Formats: sequence, C-alpha cells, structure tokens
Amino acid sequence: MIGTGILKGMAVTLRNFAGSYFDKERLITVQYPEERNPLPENYRNFPILIYDGNDPQAGLRCVACQICEKECPPQCIYIIKSKDKKPDYVGKPQLYPAVFDIDISVCMSCQICVEVCPFEAIKMDKDFELSQRERFNHLLFRKEQLSRSNDYYHKIHPVEAATVDKNLADAAAAAEAKKKAAAEAAAKAAAAKAAAAQAPTTVASSESAAGSTAAPGQTPPEATKSNS
Repeated sequence: MIGTGILKGMAVTLRNFAGSYFDKERLITVQYPEERNPLPENYRNFPILIYDGNDPQAGLRCVACQICEKECPPQCIYIIKSKDKKPDYVGKPQLYPAVFDIDISVCMSCQICVEVCPFEAIKMDKDFELSQRERFNHLLFRKEQLSRSNDYYHKIHPVEAATVDKNLADAAAAAEAKKKAAAEAAAKAAAAKAAAAQAPTTVASSESAAGSTAAPGQTPPEATKSNS
C-alpha cells in the first residue's frame, strides 16, 4: 500500500516524542555543555603522542622515524630528529623528536599516522573542543601540547590501550629472552675457549710411539740396522 513507510516512520516519531516526557533515554538532545553524551570507543578527532611513566620527554614512545610525516596526506606533521639517543621500551637506544608539530587546522583526522606507526607512539584523541580565536598560531600544536600519558590513553580508549600494552609487553619479553639467550651462548663460548686454552698439549714423537728402548744419546737399533 502506498504511504505505508511514511506512516510507520511517523509512528516511530510520535512514539519517541510522547515517550520523551517519561523516559530520558528517548531524548534526542542534551543540555550541552552542562550535559554531554558519552563518546563511543572508536571515536577519533586529532592525533596525540603517548608517553610512558611520568616524564613526557623521557617516556615518549616516538623515535622520530618520520613515517607518519611521509604518509600524512595533507602533510600537516613536522618532525626534526634529535642528535642524541635515549633507550626505548626494550632498552634499545633510539632517536627521539626534537621537534614534533601537528597543524590541526589542516589535519583531516584520517588516522593514517596511527596505522603506519610501528612504535604505538601516536594515537587519536577524543577532545573536540579545540576552537581558537586565531587560526595559524594557536592551531599549530607542539610536542608539549601533543604529549599524553598512557593512563590518559587507557581512559579514552580502554580496550585498544590494553591490547597495545599487551603487545608491547610481549615484544619486550621476547627481546629480553633473546638478549638472555645471546648472553648465555656468549658465556658458554667463552668458557669453552678458556678450557681449551688451559688444557695441556703433549706431542708424542714417532720413536716413543714405536716403543724405542734406546738410551739417551744412543742410536736406536732400527736406525743402526738401516745404516748397515
């Protein structure tokens, strides 16, 4: 029958309209900013940098590999590598970004930088209240503004953060096991080399091997017979 879909849609609208006076869950709008709807787990806005521990600079996961800078479609990421190194989460010396800027006035929130990062260092934030009075100076976020703790990451993306922590812990454990196995192999090789160096080396002559009974200074009987 023509118009059945319209009637069904109007019935849903009427039911929600009447129910909104009795059930708060049926309300379409909230009294923002006093009231806020919870954001879903997969919501994303602009990138942030994750650091471990309490020091945003020492615990920063980023190693300035510049992959995100190269893969960024609008080219809004700017990175300058440091000249010295610091240990990463597995203790390996790594470079770190001396400068890490993101121009969020250009960022398209595509999350490609997150997908290509091999160190789980850059993630997407949920903060959307970033309006500023000036476009150029105030929307260029520096490393200090982008740095967020791992606890903050767990707060906004709990499921994803737990998975990332597990992967990093597994990688650190594998690196530690590999390092321990290499140390044990090196210790065994050094012990074998030391044992070989301390072992006595005895070279037996052909005469003693044949059981010669000649006194010192005398010609063996075999040599006398051969000379005659």
